[in-house]
Amino acid sequence: MFSQTFLHFVSNLSTIAVGFLSVVVHWIPVLKKYMEGTHQKKAVFHKRERLPCIAPLLTTVEEMPQMVSAQVRGQFPEWLSGYLLRIGPGKFEFGKDEYSHWFDGMALLHQFRMEKGTVTYRSKFLQSDTYKANSAHDRIVISEFGTLALPDPCKNVFERFMSKFELPAITDNTNVNYVQYKGDYYVSTETNFMNKVDIKTLEKTEKVDWSKFIAVNGATAHPHYDPDGTAYNMGNSYGPHGSCYNVIQIPPEKVDLGETVHGAQPLKMNLWKIVTSRIRGKAFSDGISWEPQYNTRFHVVDKHTGQLLPGMYYTKPFVTFHQINAFEDQGCVVIDLCCQDDGRSLEVYQLQNLRKAGEGLDQVYNSVGRSFPRRFVLPLHVSLNDPEGENLSPLSYSSASAVKHADGKIWCAYENLHPEDLEEEGGVEFPQINYGQFSGKKYRFFYGCGFRHLVGDSLIKVDVVNKTLTIWREDGFYPSEPVFVPAPGTREEDGGVILSVVITPDQNENNFLLVLDAKNFEELGRAEVPVRMPYGFHGTFVAT
Repeated sequence: MFSQTFLHFVSNLSTIAVGFLSVVVHWIPVLKKYMEGTHQKKAVFHKRERLPCIAPLLTTVEEMPQMVSAQVRGQFPEWLSGYLLRIGPGKFEFGKDEYSHWFDGMALLHQFRMEKGTVTYRSKFLQSDTYKANSAHDRIVISEFGTLALPDPCKNVFERFMSKFELPAITDNTNVNYVQYKGDYYVSTETNFMNKVDIKTLEKTEKVDWSKFIAVNGATAHPHYDPDGTAYNMGNSYGPHGSCYNVIQIPPEKVDLGETVHGAQPLKMNLWKIVTSRIRGKAFSDGISWEPQYNTRFHVVDKHTGQLLPGMYYTKPFVTFHQINAFEDQGCVVIDLCCQDDGRSLEVYQLQNLRKAGEGLDQVYNSVGRSFPRRFVLPLHVSLNDPEGENLSPLSYSSASAVKHADGKIWCAYENLHPEDLEEEGGVEFPQINYGQFSGKKYRFFYGCGFRHLVGDSLIKVDVVNKTLTIWREDGFYPSEPVFVPAPGTREEDGGVILSVVITPDQNENNFLLVLDAKNFEELGRAEVPVRMPYGFHGTFVAT
């Protein structure tokens, strides 16, 4: 999510025509002539006032390693058996040192176990090397995305000065997502490290360094999967020969991590700022900047050969953190993304901003770009004989267009996948689908969090065909990323339930695990636990 903020790897497409394809986006020089004639309605931002303070959701909590029985209100389906696993930052200081950015907090693992209508909860801090080193020194000794570790105060002036020229240690505080490789579960961020965990005990069992297996400096926390368990991810590498994107393929069998597909393209990133951050007294995040003078380019890579397809696809500048889905239809790649027109949101998520109250909090929220679902259509088989200035998309159900220009480049105009009502909900993020049955296929529904605050304050079901919304909200409570769990024996796309951890800053109320009927979004039940929880990032459901 973080070190590769302005790109996202898209996979799990069907094997039609050229087979499985991946898509990545990055910035290219402005092509002003392509902007002409493109009339896409921009979302209207609804300003909010008197937002409630959410500081308690972004402060350090205690871990709860012993199982706590939840009080179930309503009913959890008897068939719902397994673990909801979530992760996010849960500790924001060591001694007198405090983290500056929300993304920097130490990873806290959460587990809700559901069995025959009962629910239990436990949590543990990930025992990463970073966590152990910080704890041993009672201060921050390893830099994070938005926080620079300061020199040891016990050293003399000369030693502290010289320490600025030492290579910084790379954090293994993997606090973003649970991922699965070769049947095992890992927690991941966007550095070269992952930590393997036992999902039953939440104990770390192994630290894995991507660079020991393949030549990458980091990989995303959002891989995608084929039905057979083959995983695909996006990495980057940089060195004497320049900077590259790397498409990574990991087979499902228990064999060495050797089968790798590389898709190498120039990566525009201020590596000099990142490398010299310690000397300059700046965090790594200082090396990432939003540059709207550049447009966006899509690259399409053949999954089977690793070859970059010749099509050159461009669109207006945007930033995306999360993909909704992608599929092939009638010779086109259809890619749906949550998009922001303003990429400065990373700066906003400083903890001092998130913890504000009153007018200061309102000002922060109203300065943040909103995220909306958009569809792009990329025709795969564009030839020299195709007409210029005409829409090459054959898809009658989508208003997204792809127009060829004289130089052979294709300008892609998006389709909004939402009604105007979504603007009042603050946009949508953390999108999820019925992944097991509809990833890489034509689909109708996705689920996400509405953002009328700096964190999610509602759950939303979006019908991308009829462009309608169904919303769950409870004032004073903040739901996490929705996770879809299919009901056994059903083939219906929305036949199942939605799970979401819902938390509140009100110390007199309990946090709870919510279960909704995915069809009508009606509450089936909630499992309350008297435990403080911070707002987290991502998770997964593992059936038992």
